[in-house]
Amino acid sequence: MADLVLRNVQIVELGRGPGWAGPVDLIIEQGVVRNIGHELERPLGLEEYDAGGRWVIPGLWDAHVHLAQWTARGERLDLSGSESPEHVLTRVRHHLAEHLGPLVGYGHRLGLWQTEPTVAALDAVAPDVPVVLIAGDAHHAWLNSRALERLGLPPREGVVAENEWYEAYTRIEAVLPPDVSPPAYRRALDRAAAMGITGLVDLERGQTAADWEVREPPIRVRVATYADGLDATIRAGLRSGDPLPGSSELVTMGPLKIISDGSLNTRTAWCCEEYTDGSGAGAPNQSSADLVELLDRGHGHGLEVATHAIGDLALRDALAAYDATGALGSIEHAQLVTREAVRTMARLHLRASVQPAHLLDDRDVTELIWGDRAERCFAFRWMVHAGVELALGSDAPVSPLDPWLAIAAAVHRSADDRPPWHPEQALTAREALAASVDGRGSVHAGMPADLVLLDADPLAAHPDTASAARALRSVPVAATLVAGETVHSTL
Repeated sequence: MADLVLRNVQIVELGRGPGWAGPVDLIIEQGVVRNIGHELERPLGLEEYDAGGRWVIPGLWDAHVHLAQWTARGERLDLSGSESPEHVLTRVRHHLAEHLGPLVGYGHRLGLWQTEPTVAALDAVAPDVPVVLIAGDAHHAWLNSRALERLGLPPREGVVAENEWYEAYTRIEAVLPPDVSPPAYRRALDRAAAMGITGLVDLERGQTAADWEVREPPIRVRVATYADGLDATIRAGLRSGDPLPGSSELVTMGPLKIISDGSLNTRTAWCCEEYTDGSGAGAPNQSSADLVELLDRGHGHGLEVATHAIGDLALRDALAAYDATGALGSIEHAQLVTREAVRTMARLHLRASVQPAHLLDDRDVTELIWGDRAERCFAFRWMVHAGVELALGSDAPVSPLDPWLAIAAAVHRSADDRPPWHPEQALTAREALAASVDGRGSVHAGMPADLVLLDADPLAAHPDTASAARALRSVPVAATLVAGETVHSTL
């Protein structure tokens, strides 16, 4: 933890505070911002740095990351933008013509496809090597027969989805071992620090505290457990916020993660009404009683609970479980909501851990199969008005681990030349940025010295949300500090 005086910085105001006018100085001691003021006297022994009038914000957080999958994504065949199963098969065929198998791909989305992917079609392209194609929303995978055999899955005609796929993914090394070595993790986290990220919540399945003993992250990481790791977490006496034994002091225990339903593109999100294309109404991934039991056990042993709920019925069921158990934590995604559910989230003091970049990907498929309820999707404005705390994230690798993309999407709600999608639910740049700093508000005395220096004002005025979003996507990060230590710098 570094001690220094950081002079000539401009505080970006994100909440209530003294409202510092003009450049100020920060005194950082033992990894904490000890004092803020104009022309502060430098304590004996502290180094001094002139920030040149740059803007300073608290370190950014990504509240929802699958870090191992994000780390491994770069070595997988990118299938994003595939317009049909045939398009995917062509890309797979071309790849296998130049590279020996096996193959793991990632990124296709079948929400707008007119035909269904089949094992037989993938077998025709790749009869001899195992091929696993993971959906962009990570809720299903398209496998050929060789891959099904390698992962110990029974034969089938179509994809492997939801709980069956999550369990199978824990054996993905049987097809192609991903590079999730400590150096690979470090490279991924260094890239995050370069964007101003000083912390993230890692919701990867199947990891243990021991996995983090050999990693040296440059930023803070909160490590989740799932139901299959809950007993071990309880035996270890770990509560949310506790340091993980044997790990860096930046690594702490995160929440209990529960996936209560599926996704929009896989048509497994659990809804009160049927999808308009007649594909059903989705389904829960466990019974209501099992959900209550999980929340009760986690809460009873000092764990926050992060519950994935995309459909409105899944959300209603999850909120009933939080209400019955008194559990604290977050709803992950909260993609399709009702006003009543939002008010209940506020009453129960639950965070909405949301991923604004998902609305860019899901806009068209929502209009296709949830068109009669699209105004209730990604309802950030309703949440703010109800007093629900927002925490922005990426769900990487489902969306890129890029906080500025999330902030821009929350502000503009469009990825192309079309007008913003349901702009009445948009956030202001100030609100989106405030929802990205782990609830810390403006930089203030007493907070950890997790800071980001910017070469431009992220709250500068713009004529419209489109230009604001363009500016936010390109905010230049000059330096990132964690506990006062510089973990990234272009200075």
